[in-house]
Amino acid sequence: MKKSLVSAEIVEPYAEALMSLAQQRDLTEPFGEQLRSLLELLENSSELNEFLSNPVVKDEDKKAVLRRIGGEEFDPLLMNFLMLLVDKRRIIFIEEICQQYLELLRKLNNAVLAEVSSAAELNDEQKQAVSNKVKAMTGASAVELKTKIDPDLIGGVIIRVGSQVLDASIRGQLRRISLSLKSAA
Repeated sequence: MKKSLVSAEIVEPYAEALMSLAQQRDLTEPFGEQLRSLLELLENSSELNEFLSNPVVKDEDKKAVLRRIGGEEFDPLLMNFLMLLVDKRRIIFIEEICQQYLELLRKLNNAVLAEVSSAAELNDEQKQAVSNKVKAMTGASAVELKTKIDPDLIGGVIIRVGSQVLDASIRGQLRRISLSLKSAA
């Protein structure tokens, strides 16, 4: 995700303010879960993204949709925060603010986000093995896995944690063999 300076100047203060509010009320984890579900919805619905970021759509319509999405599941404080984003015309940064909040939450919990690409869906045992490997690599006490299917890998996994990449895919192994053969020739 590219962050422009303007985005960072807007996103970070809002995410930090939300984290501060959550910490005061001991709601850091519930807010995290609610924001994860909102992020998942935003990532899977380009229509919702376009609707919320469209300047022509009335603020009241955006608020109504957010209330419908949050329903009873969202904490009233979080819902008020979302309404504030609409009022301040910052709702276009909602994804970045959610991601920044989750990053702050991971730091608070000494956790890391591991993005895992695999050729097929991982079962629970494989996810646990990946999680243990990431804990060993990073020293984190917890790991949040974000999985993605990539059939081009043929088999195996690619794990990304921040700037670290562990390529244990068959495609990666074939590429390394190809490079070693070329350098030997």
